[in-house]
Amino acid sequence: MNNIDAWVWWLVVAAALGIPLVVTAMPEFGMFAVGAVAAAGTAGLGAGVVAQVLVFVLVSVALIAVVRPIAARHAAQRPQLATGVDALKGRQAVVLERVDGSGGRIKLAGEVWSARSLDTGRAYEAGEEVDVVEIEGATAIVI
Repeated sequence: MNNIDAWVWWLVVAAALGIPLVVTAMPEFGMFAVGAVAAAGTAGLGAGVVAQVLVFVLVSVALIAVVRPIAARHAAQRPQLATGVDALKGRQAVVLERVDGSGGRIKLAGEVWSARSLDTGRAYEAGEEVDVVEIEGATAIVI
């Protein structure tokens, strides 16, 4: 096998590692694919098989050791921008119809919502402002 064949084989390996990356969404396969591309570059420069394998292993391990913890940290963080019902928690609303432990209506973010009081013994009259503490289904829980 000459050097041209070696770098072609490494690119085939990189492409083969890209398939499980797409199918399984496991980023480690992508890191191995980058290692294979680095080994292809090494082969293209005329290095021997031992150097090619060494570059493949070193680049792959380095990427896993560096990129994986960073990716895990980012995946564990909550999104900076709250959307959907998460964006409504903590907002103020105006009572439209008396709200107590069994129900009522509020105007929240320009929309009419079903609501009930967090404290079942507490009632809020029309016109009062309340704070949304939770959303359960289509019902806002207020205080």
